[in-house]
This record gives sequence, C-alpha cells and structure tokens, in this order.
Amino acid sequence: MAKLFGTDPTFYPSARSAMEAPPEKLAYVALLKPDAIGVVDLDPASNAYGQLINKLELPEGLEDELHHFGWNACSSALCPTAFHPQLERRYLIVPGIRSSRVYIVDTKPDPRNPKIVHTIEPEEIKRRTGYSRLHTVHCGPEGIFISALGAAAGDGGPGGILLLDHFNFNVLGAWEIDRGTQQYAYDFWWHIAHDVTVTSEWAPPALFENGLNLEALLDRQYGHKLHFFDSRTRSHIAEIDFGDQHQMVLELRPAHDPRKTYGFASVVIDVTNLASSIWVWHRSFEGEWKAQKVIEIPAKPADPDKLPPALKGVGAVPPLVTDMVLSLDDKFLYVSCWGTGELRQYDVSDPFNPSLTGVVKIGGIIDPVPHPSGSQITGGPQMVELSRDGRRVYFSNSLYSTWDDQFYPDGIHGAMIKVDVNPKGGITIDEKFLLQLKNVRAHQIRLDGGDSSTDTFCYP
Repeated sequence: MAKLFGTDPTFYPSARSAMEAPPEKLAYVALLKPDAIGVVDLDPASNAYGQLINKLELPEGLEDELHHFGWNACSSALCPTAFHPQLERRYLIVPGIRSSRVYIVDTKPDPRNPKIVHTIEPEEIKRRTGYSRLHTVHCGPEGIFISALGAAAGDGGPGGILLLDHFNFNVLGAWEIDRGTQQYAYDFWWHIAHDVTVTSEWAPPALFENGLNLEALLDRQYGHKLHFFDSRTRSHIAEIDFGDQHQMVLELRPAHDPRKTYGFASVVIDVTNLASSIWVWHRSFEGEWKAQKVIEIPAKPADPDKLPPALKGVGAVPPLVTDMVLSLDDKFLYVSCWGTGELRQYDVSDPFNPSLTGVVKIGGIIDPVPHPSGSQITGGPQMVELSRDGRRVYFSNSLYSTWDDQFYPDGIHGAMIKVDVNPKGGITIDEKFLLQLKNVRAHQIRLDGGDSSTDTFCYP
C-alpha cells in the first residue's frame, strides 16, 4: 500500500508495535562536570560497541547541570486528538536544571554527531512562564512539555509545567490554568485517552540545590503528594497524600496501554524506617483516584564508621529509589536503588501484587560491588532506561552533583552499564559492556528511535 504521509518510522501507534521495532544502535547520555551530551555506540556488530564515540560539549562556565532531557516528538504525534504526522523524532530538548537554559540539539543528518541549533535563555523561560529549574521533558500531542521545579524569582514555588511549540520551539507559557493545591513539582505523565495528567512532588529549589537538607527531611518538608489535572481544562481535579512520612514522591510511570488507568509512583524515603516504596495510583469504578503502597524496600543496617557524614547518625543505608522504568508490555518494572547499589526487577502483570523476579548489585554506598569485569564502580544504579523490546536495560550512576557529593563523598566517576533481560523474568549484568568516564558524571540516557520511558501510545 502506498504511504500517505512521510511519517517518522519511529512513531508507533501502539506499545506492541514499538516492541517489534529494530534494536537501538545509539544512546544519548547527559554528562556533567563538564556538561555535554555523549553519544554511545550500542550496535554489537560495531567495532566501537559500548564506547563513547562522540561528545557534544556545551558552552563552558554556564553551570547548566544537565539532568533530564527528551525528544521533541514521539508516538503521541499519531494520537487522533492532535494528529501531527509531519513531525519527526529529530531534536533533543536538553534543559539545565540549575540554569533553566534549554538547548535544542539536532541529531540529523548524522545521529552520531549531534549539533546545537538553538538556545532558549533562562530569562526568556522565566519571563514567559514564571518558572525556573527545568527538569523533565515529554513530547506530547499539543507541544513539548517541560516540568519546572521552582518559580522565576527566588528559591520557592510554585513549580509546574511549561510548553514549547512543536515546530519553532517558541516558549508558549505555563500550562496550568488552575493549579488548585499543587505547589511542589517534579515528574509528570498522563493517561492521554482519558484526558488526565498526573504530577509528583520533590521540593522547592532551596531544599535540593545545595544537597539534601536533613533537618527539613526529618521535619517532613519535602513533597508527599500526587496531583491530578483535567488535561483539557488544565485544571486541578484531585490530590492523593501519601502521608508526610513518605518524603519525595518522584518518578511516575503510567501503564503504556491507553485503556488502563493505573501507574507507578516511587517514594525516596520513609522517615520512620528509611525504606523506599513503590505505590500504584488507579481510578476506581466510581471514578475516584486512589493509591496504595505495593512495594517496600527496606534500609540496610551498616557500621556508622563506613557511612558518609549524612548517614552516620542513622546507622543504615537507605535504598534511595530515584528512578524506575516500566516495560512496554506493562509486565516488568525496573527500580534503581542508588544507595544500596541494586537494580530490581518486579513482575507487575498484576500491578497490585508485584513479585520480585530479579536483582543485580553494583556499586553502593558501603562495600561497593564491582562490575563483573572486575572494574570498581562508584555511585550506584540511578537513571535507568529499557529498550523497546524489553531485552536490554541501561543505567548510569550519578544522581545530582550536590547529592552525589553528600552520599558518595569520595567522588563519582561516570559509568554506563548494560543488563540483559530474560523475557520470563531475571536479569544479568553484561560483563562485556562497561562505559567508564573519568572525572565526568553520567545521568539521563535516551535511546535512538525511542525507549520505554519516552513515548505515549494512543492505540491499544
């Protein structure tokens, strides 16, 4: 059949069709100290497999601190409510969490040699949106969505979401019309077929930019809620309070099947026992939004003499769950425990009754576990990404510069590690794949053509 539109071949109507796509060949990795976008060869047939083959260095001296970045367009362009088949997955939208500056990076014509083609200065972001400290990028049907953790002036809130134009990258403005009780911001996602947007809470910049404020944590001043918005009216419709002992509700991973109205939210720490937890939010038959804890990962007792100053007083290592990814078939959830040095795989086919199906250990705050190749790893599993077919996990080891320095005071050298997945459950570190970066840290990972935390699908 003749092709009616020149639609980007990396746009997929459903998660299942994305799982059938060709394997990834490249990864783009946010590097910091100094800031850069690294290009990593992921083609096993290549002589450069597992190596950093290029590095797009950002201007020096601007203290951007690259953090989370994403694509300008993805499979949401096929959604019937905002059909944009003329878009293409071409540009990386790269914000600085400290600077609030945004770089538009073109990955064509040579994906191995990306270039900066446009820069949005922080003054424009602040003037047009009222926001600062840019965090998460998602390609949505109406434009490019970016979460912001602070207000334009000062170190407080409210944070929220802003939009860039799909076609010219103009700053359109703040997304919310009525934010209701929402003040703190962090991640956001949506149930796109149900016109519902979900947001989570970290803290105002004053409580995270200079490291974790332990006094404020014990005083329960960090975020502990989910917020729900009507995506059409952009108005707050509900909140769920996890309880203020559950501090820092961070990553959100909704089911990929658009018929489903549930998702997973991670909590960094319970101040009563130092555990991390995973919660499921869902819409009840009556239409009410609810949430329940389905996974708790306990802290590990430790000799205070082995602990960094930030943890000596508690005598234990908290898991510090700081990222997770859900496979495109909604079967496996991968959870990174940056403190204890674990990557965990859970079978979440029944989201309300997960089962632990695999664990690999590497790095960690105390007694760090080396890579299977014998190389020592600093830090622990942090930003985690999964291939479309669900067979390969990639993760990095740096969280955020000031937090790195608190919890790993001996220093973190960037690393990217690959994990092989058994489709029936179980994970194993690939001993032949290890990217180590001396005196450079590594954070967000994006795969060419998309990955398991990039796209929104509008068809079951």
